[in-house]
Amino acid sequence: MTVSLPTAKPEEVGLNPAALNRLSAVLSARVAGGHIPGAVALVARHGKIAYHQSFGRLDPASDKPMSANAIFRIYSMTKPIVSAAVMMLWEEGRLLLSDPIGQYIPAFNATEVGVISGDIYGRTPADAPITIQDLLRHTSGLTYEFRGDTPIHQAYAKARVARLKQSNADQAEALAGLPLLHQPGTVWEYSRSTDVLGRLVEVISSQTLGAFLQERILAPLGMTDSGFSVPPDDHARIAEPFLKDPDNKTDVALLDIRRPALFESGGGGMVATATDYAHFLAMLMGNGRLGQTRLLGRKTVELMTADHLGTITGSPDLLPPGHGFGLGFAVRTAPGMAPFPGSVGNYFWGGAAGTTFWVDPQERLFAVLMIQAPMQREYYRVLFRDLVYAAVTD
Repeated sequence: MTVSLPTAKPEEVGLNPAALNRLSAVLSARVAGGHIPGAVALVARHGKIAYHQSFGRLDPASDKPMSANAIFRIYSMTKPIVSAAVMMLWEEGRLLLSDPIGQYIPAFNATEVGVISGDIYGRTPADAPITIQDLLRHTSGLTYEFRGDTPIHQAYAKARVARLKQSNADQAEALAGLPLLHQPGTVWEYSRSTDVLGRLVEVISSQTLGAFLQERILAPLGMTDSGFSVPPDDHARIAEPFLKDPDNKTDVALLDIRRPALFESGGGGMVATATDYAHFLAMLMGNGRLGQTRLLGRKTVELMTADHLGTITGSPDLLPPGHGFGLGFAVRTAPGMAPFPGSVGNYFWGGAAGTTFWVDPQERLFAVLMIQAPMQREYYRVLFRDLVYAAVTD
């Protein structure tokens, strides 16, 4: 399906061209200084793309310039797409958010919570089942093996839950057999919850996650370069990182996306272009609709982008001050507190390799930055947001 977003001059949508030129100058300088190999940045307002620029090199091993249609590993920016897929099934009455995940993946009916004592752990029954809402808002009690060094994190690593030679069903079974880090519904813990949601989509739809997303989201939105791998004809458009981080000199190794994926990670396995992801964000900004294509209802998008944590806290390194978490996104709950601009109701997330996005419904604004620089990601997420908001003039 051919889908394209209209374009506009920045001043036609209330953006200052001189301020956007400053954004270009900063990104160009960061490339020239050897901090990142390249980048693609896109800013849209009032449904029109007003800024779409590429910088630097596609691959630091060659002199080929970065292209606006470069394909990036988006890692955890997969999560909002899979969360939308779950909510599409919810709209069809095929699940309730309060349903225990064990209703669909029976192995989770026996999940226990770890009790850490020194360098070992015991197990205790869960006080409540993990619900689908818990998985969407990361209060399931699951974790990521790289987010700590407790015996439970070590158990995740030993079980090799991140291995590529497994199916989504294999991983869900393995996760269900591991101890939870927290009681379900009590702590916000960024985790493999969305990987489990990917398996949920498979169970309910009787399709692979990739097939469901392609049929129900990617094709309808014209996201022609998105998926869990890149076909051979498009390998020349893959953006690559430096082999070593230029600042701390650590090795950089990203997901191999040149071969078909057996493990279609709902939490972090997808690729996309900036334009493709802009189509997804335009659908959300349109309250579930892009052009004549409607994927979600208005109230569903409102529910997804509302705070679902309330007084639940956790993982302060990932949730900035003045933010909560919805069903697939971090959401801004206060106009201040966070050390970067925005509006109450903003929602956003990013990927481990450096990609980031946010949507500001109040300003009718969304933006996407694509880079492949894992160690630099936090700096560029804030820098990009600061400079884009500095361009808002009306």
